[in-house]
Amino acid sequence: MNTPLYEINFPRENGLRLFVKRDDLLPFSLGGNKVRIGWAFYRDMRLQGCDCMVIYGDRRSNLCRVLGNICAQKGIPCYMLCTSVEREQKPSNNSRLMGWLKTEVIPCQKDAVADGVEALLGRLKREGKNPYYIYGNKWGEGREGVPVEAYAQAYQEILRQEKELGISFDYIFTPSGTGATQSGLLAGNLLTGGKKKIIGISVSRERERGSRIIGRAVGQYLENKKLPLPDDLQAHIFLEDGYLLGGYGKYDRRIKECIRRQFVENSLPLDPTYTGKAFWGMEQYLMENSIKDANVLFLHTGGAPLFYDFLMEEGGASCSCRL
Repeated sequence: MNTPLYEINFPRENGLRLFVKRDDLLPFSLGGNKVRIGWAFYRDMRLQGCDCMVIYGDRRSNLCRVLGNICAQKGIPCYMLCTSVEREQKPSNNSRLMGWLKTEVIPCQKDAVADGVEALLGRLKREGKNPYYIYGNKWGEGREGVPVEAYAQAYQEILRQEKELGISFDYIFTPSGTGATQSGLLAGNLLTGGKKKIIGISVSRERERGSRIIGRAVGQYLENKKLPLPDDLQAHIFLEDGYLLGGYGKYDRRIKECIRRQFVENSLPLDPTYTGKAFWGMEQYLMENSIKDANVLFLHTGGAPLFYDFLMEEGGASCSCRL
């Protein structure tokens, strides 16, 4: 599943070269990192002998869109616990697509997810089904290592592309929400003895909790591979929570300006929930830490429907044409 990796326009007065890896162009369900992760969950579901899938997210969730699409394609019943309901918030393009995919959406309060998972799993078992909840038990524990494999493999892809380009990256930046993508990149870096600094720009969690989740995911992955866990694992986890701007889905004019600028200058379709916030956070990090003379890679994790959500909300200057 090789995706393009190339250099983009970026101020180079500090000797910085910025590259982007376009996982938003993965050829399934409008692309994005959740394509790699979604298929990892699907393969594990099959290994576990389950016959239906339970997913969790909000109306903007790229992962839910991809998993719903996989299940629809494979003829597998899919059930989504959704923490934002449309009568309370505007529908997103992701939630509209979930309607096309015939995923059963069950509203759930964010502070009652565990109870919601327990109730839904119980219902499905009573109906004679063998459900697979992507996050493990009702507390969201037990399958942290599953999606790590997807980006441990993607890391190998990055190494091959480095050789083709004749460069070596010093930093890799990625949006970090659930932490699965950052965990996979970190696992790949550790397994190859790499010296790259993998930096997650948090879009949802504070650093302490997010770092624990990433450490647990990498640890479970290495354990499954029967590989030793580094004693200094936490020293390799770089999760920046200083660019949250109030939390998940929150953004301001700086993010809007970043999204507009990157589309104009580099034709990158970013979104304010994940990639736009992370790209802006990366820019701030490089400036605040006086990073110089380095090759930097930004992993574009996608979410094309969210870019169009933003475009619809923002509008823009109309073009008056006379034919």
